[in-house]
Amino acid sequence: MDPDSVKSTLSNLAFGNVMAAAARDYQKEVLAQEKAQSSSSVNQDIDLDELMNDPELEKLHADRIAALKKEAEKRQALKRQGHGEYREISEGDFLGEVTGSDKVICHFYHREFYRCKIMDKHLKSLAPRHVDTKFLKLDAENAPFFVTKLGIKTLPCVIFFRNGIASDRLVGFQDLGGKDDFSTKTLEGLLLKKGIIKENKEEEDDDSYADRNRTVRSSINPDSDSD
Repeated sequence: MDPDSVKSTLSNLAFGNVMAAAARDYQKEVLAQEKAQSSSSVNQDIDLDELMNDPELEKLHADRIAALKKEAEKRQALKRQGHGEYREISEGDFLGEVTGSDKVICHFYHREFYRCKIMDKHLKSLAPRHVDTKFLKLDAENAPFFVTKLGIKTLPCVIFFRNGIASDRLVGFQDLGGKDDFSTKTLEGLLLKKGIIKENKEEEDDDSYADRNRTVRSSINPDSDSD
């Protein structure tokens, strides 16, 4: 046999063996990947089952539902007392309104004063967001007795009442930078500082609940928040 022919045949056989080995390795790798994906899917199903049946998460959910129900009942009771909106009252209604709630904001205004209209706009925006406090407005021209009794000399004048007693006031815009273009958030911050309104906890509670929820999921599946 021709030496070159033998050499060529041996070379071809060697190349064929290499390709066959490569094909086997590739097949093994594909099978390993499929097995890993299958295992991951099973683990994910187990993690979801554990999450759905986790007692701590179920308790968080139940507590949250109970808190929401209690808060809704409280808001409805306050709304029946006139909270949650910015309302105009008469002088005859004044005493009953300010003594009927723990915290009341009353804006003494004049219909023709531009700054009173600015204050109206901001208070109207805040009233639905701070249901714990009652927001009222009273035409100063039609309430001479209380204007005199409360010593109101400059409008707009926003008086804060706690348990029926005048505790503080905003006169004009002197505490709001003395300018007309202050924001609702600026007024809100001042009212928070004076303690006549509370932080709006609804959004914070939702965030806290979501954070606790994520903590429970992470304890079950450490990679769940890695996205």
